[in-house]
Amino acid sequence: MANRLANETSPYLLQHAHNPVDWYPWGPEAMERARAEERPILLSVGYSACHWCHVMERESFENHETAALMNELFVNIKVDREERPDVDSIYMTAVQQMTGHGGWPMTMFLTPAGEPFYGGTYYPPEARYGMPSFRQVLRAVAEAWRDRRDDVVRSAGEMRDALAQSAAVRPSAASSVDASVLDAAEASLAGRFDARWGGFGGAPKFPQAMTLEYLLRQWKRTGGAEALRMAETTLRRMAEGGMYDHVGGGFARYSVDAQWLVPHFEKMLYDNALLARAYLHAWQATHDDAHRRVVEETLGWVEREMTSPGGGFYSALDADSEGEEGKFYLWTPDEVDALLGPEDGPLFRRYYDVSEGGNFEGRNILHTAHALDDLAPAAGVAPERLRAVVERGRRVLYEARAKRVWPGLDDKVLASWNAMMLHAFAEAARVFEREDWRAIAVRSAEFLTSALRPEGRLLRTYKGGRAKIPAFLEDHALLVDALVAVYEATWDARWVREARSLADDMLAHFWEDGEGVFYDTASDAEALVVRPRDVFDNATPSGNSAAVMALLRLGELTGEARYREVAERVLAGMGDLMARVPMGFGHLLCALDFSISAPVEIAIVGDAASDEARALLRTVSHAYLPNAVLAGKGDGDGGADDLIPLLRDRAALGGRATAYVCERLACQQPVTDPATLAEQLGI
Repeated sequence: MANRLANETSPYLLQHAHNPVDWYPWGPEAMERARAEERPILLSVGYSACHWCHVMERESFENHETAALMNELFVNIKVDREERPDVDSIYMTAVQQMTGHGGWPMTMFLTPAGEPFYGGTYYPPEARYGMPSFRQVLRAVAEAWRDRRDDVVRSAGEMRDALAQSAAVRPSAASSVDASVLDAAEASLAGRFDARWGGFGGAPKFPQAMTLEYLLRQWKRTGGAEALRMAETTLRRMAEGGMYDHVGGGFARYSVDAQWLVPHFEKMLYDNALLARAYLHAWQATHDDAHRRVVEETLGWVEREMTSPGGGFYSALDADSEGEEGKFYLWTPDEVDALLGPEDGPLFRRYYDVSEGGNFEGRNILHTAHALDDLAPAAGVAPERLRAVVERGRRVLYEARAKRVWPGLDDKVLASWNAMMLHAFAEAARVFEREDWRAIAVRSAEFLTSALRPEGRLLRTYKGGRAKIPAFLEDHALLVDALVAVYEATWDARWVREARSLADDMLAHFWEDGEGVFYDTASDAEALVVRPRDVFDNATPSGNSAAVMALLRLGELTGEARYREVAERVLAGMGDLMARVPMGFGHLLCALDFSISAPVEIAIVGDAASDEARALLRTVSHAYLPNAVLAGKGDGDGGADDLIPLLRDRAALGGRATAYVCERLACQQPVTDPATLAEQLGI
């Protein structure tokens, strides 16, 4: 029999809809039952692509004896952390304070008031590795609730107060927010940089796309070679390693080792959105076509496998297939030779280091141990021949792999994750002049601003024709920034209007004067045990850093002073933290770089489809100009002038597409020649 989760849209919750556990989704019904029956709450938080979440489900939640114990002793709530980042953030902070570590699945025990008093992550079905069994934990917690309730309630109250204090972020009035913060952050990162393999620290290694973006900006600002070396080495090594899908494109979530070889195989939309932009910007900085290839293959994977018919982007591909982690992605030498033949097979295997012993449980994760031009002479073939073998081999292996049992697909659409991927498509479309990507970006923008905003207020998640859950700060902020990128790629002023509308909603519902930082939940959102607000960037930009960057860019484009004022108030108190913990503030460091630099304002007037306008746009788009904002309009089109001051009184000269390079609306001489434009931009 199905439980209450059968009525949900989250694939993760639906995975548990036929557990014998009497699951509730997060909401008032569960809370009211806990209060009425004076029962503690067992809160289980995870997500669909989480390997150990699947393990705990098989071992415990599908076990009838364990489920009966849960149903007898607790009110059981299951949460998809991707749908409810607010709930996840609060209780993950609690479990980290209780145990010193966190992760998913998260298992938390709450009072009927939602206050946490005990928790952990994965619990095995039997005691092992110094861990109690899940049933032992259930009985011990229930016994404490029954026999020592006063102590439990007191402990929960103390934890509630600790969470409230943690959420009460108070920016430092003495913070410095000048270039010294950016320089201190680089020095801190250099001390942790792995010069051989790239990345920072040891295993496990995460991509840290936002940190790499900051380093590229730091190189642009200072000209220092070390910042570029750290970014370039990391990007190159990640793309060579097994964390990158050499057959289908896209990146897994992280590497379990320091060499980027063995991934945790789940593929998340947000990682690939952030990494696609990092590689795009690295290409602009270096014009290394290896970076361009990663962008094209990553966005190609998203277009092919992760795009819904309506224009939204799906959330994730699971790590597991047929109950085995990574099985979908692994190869044996015999499989490769059978597909590619006796001549091409050995060459392909040599390039991707496919061996008899394997590098993962007897099979092989494809990775490149040697540069193609270096390996070809050693293999006795011309580089062109090896390149042709590799390209054909990847196509053949992809077709063969497509016939395997696929990993599970989390096909819900999340506003913030979609916004990040929308931003990647829009920017890449402009840089590489890809009309197909531009069309994808426009369709995605139309979907997000209609299906997820059906009645004016933005919603968080969409699946099966249903949009729900009031959107969070990160959803608003990342979509504002993405819509600015769509405008820059299309010159369609409606996207600036949409961005302004969302930004105004964000200021109305998430910002309170005197606080110094944004809240993660709206002022009229469901009341939780605390109202969360996070300033640290994690796998994705924090809502605060995303809001700062979005407001700075939108303010520069529209001339709206309040946007910049609020952004700078957040930055003003964060300097000390950014300098000390740069990997916790990659996106905010990028925003600080934008704030203290003199943003370059570029207006182009003329027929966007003309050869002259394309040449001017190409000059701008092929350059790495992280602090530029771009506005454009057709000659004689004054529809955007009131919305975008940069376009007022700008006209094409002599009927030719014309560019204006400005700073704070003070412009240099208008130009029609790409070479002269390049001189004005200093590129």
